Amino acid sequence: MKVLVVGGGGREHALCWKLAQSPLLTKLWCAPGNAGIASVAECVAIGAEDVAALLAFAKTQSVDLVVVGPEGPLVKGLADACVAAGIRVFGPSAAAAELEGSKGFMKDVVSAAGIPTAWYQRFTDIEAAKAFVLSKGAPIVVKTDGLAAGKGVVVAMSLDEALDAIESMMGAKVFGAAGDELVIEEFLDGEEASLFALCDGTTAIFMGAAQDHKRVGDGDTGPNTGGMGAYSPAPVVTKALEAEAMERLILPAVRHMAEIGRPYTGVLFAGLMITKDGPKLLEFNVRFGDPECQVLMARLKSDLLPILLAAAEGRLAEVAPQWSDDVALVVVMAAEGYPGPYKKNTVIKGLKAVGAVEGVTVLHAGTATGPKGEILATGGRVLGITATGASVGEARQRAYAAVDRLDWPEGFCRKDIAWRAMAREG
Repeated sequence: MKVLVVGGGGREHALCWKLAQSPLLTKLWCAPGNAGIASVAECVAIGAEDVAALLAFAKTQSVDLVVVGPEGPLVKGLADACVAAGIRVFGPSAAAAELEGSKGFMKDVVSAAGIPTAWYQRFTDIEAAKAFVLSKGAPIVVKTDGLAAGKGVVVAMSLDEALDAIESMMGAKVFGAAGDELVIEEFLDGEEASLFALCDGTTAIFMGAAQDHKRVGDGDTGPNTGGMGAYSPAPVVTKALEAEAMERLILPAVRHMAEIGRPYTGVLFAGLMITKDGPKLLEFNVRFGDPECQVLMARLKSDLLPILLAAAEGRLAEVAPQWSDDVALVVVMAAEGYPGPYKKNTVIKGLKAVGAVEGVTVLHAGTATGPKGEILATGGRVLGITATGASVGEARQRAYAAVDRLDWPEGFCRKDIAWRAMAREG
């Protein structure tokens, strides 16, 4: 099979790395890819959201399956364009991708499907939004309705913080049109986890759980990021909780989306809050998480390609992914200054030594190859040092031993990835 993966981050490197191991694969492309992906796939200089150019490439090369990594091209209708052209695609239609494209739509679906979640209200008027916050008090959560690269969410612990968030999102338009509408919702207390399910329009199967670390600093301090590390399995997601989440959160959503004429295919990423009253849904995303995808692919024993194909063809009932008992853990190396303005085009050395550590795979997120073949850091989150081990402790020890071999003074990472799981291991 000839496969095109769309995207150029750590998630896409993890998908390409896993797909490249498939005996069914004859050719693998990635658009646009990055310097690390180039070692397992042929990178194509087409932007991830250039739907017309991606479709033209897929037609010209007779691509058998398009695997869409990020949410942007899905919201723009890449999957619809592939289906219309008779090309199999892993990822939801634009109508179904609105589950991530509009937080208000997502909350409406969740409410209609009877899924446990935070109370919420939608606003297009700034004064009404402020009045609602003042009537409810803090802590409270303020979100842009539209896509804001994972940054349009403020967990406000005070009224001033909530009012400032409304002003910057809807007044100053710091996230552009994404802030034309706001969703304001209840603050949920508990432990967060990420649960993934594959869907084919009618069927949904469990595709792993993980815990990530959103804040930039050790001890969960500082601003939110796209994710500074993750590990899987997440001890908080027990077999009983997994079954409950599938039954009460995932399957009702899949059924409701089919009922309203927006059948959901692809991966459904449920952000969970494990509260004293059981799991509640924080949000749905329409793609694998990054960095969660890195640890899921490291633990997946099955061939990924036939699983994605079964989802695309409506045959998920036929597959049962097999998982390693090992723990996988990823430490994200970010560029100095991230998540604010960060240094670009600094040289990364020592990658061979990093990859030589037992159980370690280096996955690239924001890299490019320089004129002399050197690896340059081009993004905010740059590398995912991914390690497996028999326990959280072993995986973590390997990951940080690998980080210590890296020669990149302009990079940094959190030193406490998996602290919750380590506390549980005692």
